[in-house]
Amino acid sequence: MEVTATPRIQEAKTVPGTAKATVDDEVTLRRFELTDVDAMMEWASDPQVAAFCRWEPYASAEPLLEFLRDAVLPHPWYRAICVSGAVVGAVSLAPTPERCRWELGYVLARAHWGKGVATAAVRRALRDAFADLEPEGLRRVEALVDVGNPASQRVAEKAGFRREGVLRRHYWHKGRARDMVMYSFLSSDLLPDPE
Repeated sequence: MEVTATPRIQEAKTVPGTAKATVDDEVTLRRFELTDVDAMMEWASDPQVAAFCRWEPYASAEPLLEFLRDAVLPHPWYRAICVSGAVVGAVSLAPTPERCRWELGYVLARAHWGKGVATAAVRRALRDAFADLEPEGLRRVEALVDVGNPASQRVAEKAGFRREGVLRRHYWHKGRARDMVMYSFLSSDLLPDPE
């Protein structure tokens, strides 16, 4: 019999009565709706956001609406990142041929970069995904991050992922082969404290 453990959040060491709200308290995840297309355009049309993404910036909402309808809504684990209820990004877990392993992806509107939102969303996604998918076999979440994207590497590390190494010329991206940093988070790993 295999013993598994859903990731646990480390116990916060706070003095009673001094707890303060963190960005983790403001960040929520929910399923996307077709009405989210306008919010998605904020990041999906931004060339700086799309620089490390598989897609080119969207020029209009119609093809984005088609992507939302045909790819996002039927996806098994694709969530809107919300800050105080407003959709500001997306986080997804994609199944791989190995049922024990899923791959993480995330994107965030530039106005929210550097504020801990992506890290909070990834931590929440790990907690929720393991709760949802561990009974079906999920044991490992992988994140492949471009070596040229140190901000995304920091998100993975702050969310509790372990850096495993660099996969050289692993990914064809916008006309050239790119090196990717491999990160992993296991069901037995401990989620770090919110910052």
